[in-house]
Amino acid sequence: MFTGLIEATGTVLSVTPNAGSTRITIASPTLTSRLATGDSIAVSGCCLTALSIEPNAFPPRFSADLAAETIARTTLSRLEPGSTVNLELPTPAGSPLGGHVVQGHVDGTGALVSLEPINPGADATDWRLSLTIPNELTRYVVEKGSITIEGISLTVAAITGNRVEAAIIPHTYGATSLHTLAPGSPLNIEVDILSKYAERQQQTSEFVLTEQYLIANGY
Repeated sequence: MFTGLIEATGTVLSVTPNAGSTRITIASPTLTSRLATGDSIAVSGCCLTALSIEPNAFPPRFSADLAAETIARTTLSRLEPGSTVNLELPTPAGSPLGGHVVQGHVDGTGALVSLEPINPGADATDWRLSLTIPNELTRYVVEKGSITIEGISLTVAAITGNRVEAAIIPHTYGATSLHTLAPGSPLNIEVDILSKYAERQQQTSEFVLTEQYLIANGY
């Protein structure tokens, strides 16, 4: 699992369609030397398997294959060489959980509406992020709840319809890919897994109660 606390950014070197899959290659001087073949790494919120690791290349790089599900659910296959991606290694057992539980299983893609500074003239300012998310995901999003956007653990500041807002601190703005994005940019979205389990538990309870009612009344 991940926590949504971005460790570094990487640069896409290539996205190459192959027979049956697509391979993405990413330059990461910071994290490549810590990877071994088969390790998991979150790339802009998508849990991928590191392959073809080249720590001595210039720049150091690793690759990963994108399955059909990944291509369908995420933005990764649409990235171009030079694109900035957020990177996070899995959280070791026993480590502090600084963000929230992030699986790296993207639920769908949203779109950036705006990213505006709160105090435009200040040397360091907070930012207000606004985006739209798929309508089917809105039931999992609540004000002050958690959401993962491009692999970043964020707190929902407001939600109206399918429009979500979040506050971005200066560190997050500068240390992630957010400052490279333009309005309309697609965003990988993962909703809080706990909200999905809560929904499933409610559905199961309702089914059991309905079944018991029918049995009790001779249906």
